[in-house]
Amino acid sequence: MRLATFRHEGRTRTGIVDGEQVRPFLDDPGMLEIIETGWAGRGTASGVPLKDVQLLAPLRPGSIRDFVAFEEHVEGVRRSIDGSAGVPEAWYAAPTFYFTNPHTVLGPDDEVPFPATSVARDFELEVAAVIGPDQRIFGYTIFNDWSARDLQSREMKVSLGPAKGKDFASTLGPWIVTADELDPLKKDGFLDLWCSATVNDVEVGRDLLSNMGWTFETMLVYAARDSRVLAGDVLGSGTVGNGGCLAELWGRNGRQDPPPLRDGDVVTLTVEGIGSLTNRVATGPSFDQLPGVRRRDPARARAERQH
Repeated sequence: MRLATFRHEGRTRTGIVDGEQVRPFLDDPGMLEIIETGWAGRGTASGVPLKDVQLLAPLRPGSIRDFVAFEEHVEGVRRSIDGSAGVPEAWYAAPTFYFTNPHTVLGPDDEVPFPATSVARDFELEVAAVIGPDQRIFGYTIFNDWSARDLQSREMKVSLGPAKGKDFASTLGPWIVTADELDPLKKDGFLDLWCSATVNDVEVGRDLLSNMGWTFETMLVYAARDSRVLAGDVLGSGTVGNGGCLAELWGRNGRQDPPPLRDGDVVTLTVEGIGSLTNRVATGPSFDQLPGVRRRDPARARAERQH
């Protein structure tokens, strides 16, 4: 089952994607309600051609945990971001993740406003698991974790983050494919799906999702440990290897080749069994510089301690 959120004739609705049409639910539930209570027994209206609707992000997640589950990606991006070689031993101990911003989620065909100061603009090809009730996986969607690599590199020197290099935008879509439809495609517990990325119709990356180091189920168990994971939360797979982002290729090539994304570039992510997700790159608003930092005065600190 493919479940979409869309806008049609001024209304935002959810429905079932059936071929080249979408059938809206009659009772107008939100996607979170569908995730929590299911779609069985809900009536649908006549189909509306997909070409006549605007697909939106399929849901507004309560939280987004983005993992880093591909060893090849870690190796390449590490070299690009901080010049380190290899994969840190800590990566093998547990499926590491960070929290990104659920309030800046975009949908299919939305323009992506990068920070105006960033010149090392990048995409990340991922698949996201959408969590359902009882900490089970409800379904899957495509996830683009947009990255301002120059901002990310600077802020991570403080050993915290990523923060402003990531929190300006993420894209989910084009819809959610329910787990029962994709589970038969698993191989040894891993979804065996081809994933690819193009920039301006030129393919720059392709990899199998089954090259993940951990299954989504393992990542879900780890995310819930000593914490809470709720229905509607999202778990990102992390970026696939073999060109799932530009920074991995920069690290391997020793230079920014292919070049960073520029205004007007069109990025399309395609995942077997799910679909395709396309966005255009733009520049966000400019801001005034922050006030300068107040540096600690050691002499003053000593004097204060003496008193």
